[in-house]
Amino acid sequence: MSKAQSKKDSLKKGSRSKALSDDPELSNDALFQKRADDVYAELLARVGEANPQPRLAPTRRVLELLGDPQKSYPVIHIAGTNGKTSTSRLTESILRAYGLRTGLLTSPHLLRVNERIVIDGVPVSNEAFIENWRDIQPYLAMVDTELTASGDMPLTFFEALTVLAFACFADAPVDVAVIEVGMGGEWDSTNVADGQVAVFTPISLDHVARLGSTVGAIARTKSGIIKPEASVVSALQPADALLELRKAADASEVRLSVQGEAFTLISNTVAVGGQVIAVRGRAGTYSDLFLPLFGDHQAQNAAVAIAAVESFLGDGEQALAQDVIEEGLATATSPGRLQVISVEPTVLVDAAHNPDGASALTAAVGTYFTFDDVAVVLGVLEDKDAEGIIRALLPLGQRFHVTASSSERAVSSDDLAYIVRELAGNEATYAYDTLSEALASARAWAGEEPKRAVVVAGSITLVADSMALAAEEGWQR
Repeated sequence: MSKAQSKKDSLKKGSRSKALSDDPELSNDALFQKRADDVYAELLARVGEANPQPRLAPTRRVLELLGDPQKSYPVIHIAGTNGKTSTSRLTESILRAYGLRTGLLTSPHLLRVNERIVIDGVPVSNEAFIENWRDIQPYLAMVDTELTASGDMPLTFFEALTVLAFACFADAPVDVAVIEVGMGGEWDSTNVADGQVAVFTPISLDHVARLGSTVGAIARTKSGIIKPEASVVSALQPADALLELRKAADASEVRLSVQGEAFTLISNTVAVGGQVIAVRGRAGTYSDLFLPLFGDHQAQNAAVAIAAVESFLGDGEQALAQDVIEEGLATATSPGRLQVISVEPTVLVDAAHNPDGASALTAAVGTYFTFDDVAVVLGVLEDKDAEGIIRALLPLGQRFHVTASSSERAVSSDDLAYIVRELAGNEATYAYDTLSEALASARAWAGEEPKRAVVVAGSITLVADSMALAAEEGWQR
């Protein structure tokens, strides 16, 4: 054991015993939740996720002080524009079906920040969240001081959260961690870990101000997660994106396994509650797999996840057990992605926040559901392609209930309604000051006819707000 690790373990034991002795009522669930909320408030006081810093050194510095917890388990690192979270969750579910103790880092969360850090299929407990935060706090403060002294910005929200996640996984401990990139890849704080497998979901235009104005430039940034000796797995990609991934793989002298070449989705058929798929993986063929997720894009995500697990467990040379794949996919979930949160009337939420995601949503609703009419409750953030999202949703919605989420970056309902009117027409556009009003009106309209539905889309924060509102108002499924 290294001196740094020994020091960390000693501090960990001391901080935990102090935490327990300071407050005899710490076991109370409500108190744990309050203290977890306090930790989240401390994270929110840092520079937010909308302004990531293109740097790795501060995150690496904190982790070095902690004894490099991210090196205590293998990592599967997942980047891309669309499908990252679903692919991460599918990959983790298959690994867990194999009997491995898993860690999973995804972002953003929907209802509680704990959802981002998942251990063995369950969001990290409030107790572990608090204890690990207390463990890393002195080191965060030390690096904050160093950064400030050098004229640099203190650790951001996502940098601190990344450190917390790596510490939680080491503490659990986990056998493998599936890590979703926050933004980009090369300079994303998660890239302090060396992924044994680098996975790329479909790459398209998004975050252009940060990542580049072309698909090729964005792919170049994302390809930074490819490390020497890694296995690399990629979904179907635009030609420019694939070219950049090939260049990066060649530079690191590693093999790139691309969907359509090394593995493929053979078929997918609509089924009750999801779909049945068949996949030719890198090492084996797997048929009659039930996937409890809607959308052809989710079948594609599942194929990528299977190839990723094959790459991790046997470098693509050993087939996975059919029964394990069946269990892993059948028990997978992807909250906020084509999720039914209410019935009578049906309310679907989907985290589509760019044109490609909105197109996938439109296609999925048309294929997997039999609605006659749909009201789209729409909210978009300022840095997104609102016009592109709306155009992609036009074939889906008979009417648009335009509103704004709770995010400070949300486009105002008036400004967004102006764009919708230009594209969908005045008669199809309804603007609301609050999400509660938009949802209430859409649900009332949908309730008038048996085959009407409501689809909430445009931003992840709008989906999260809708799910919270459904629970609060008592109409959640």
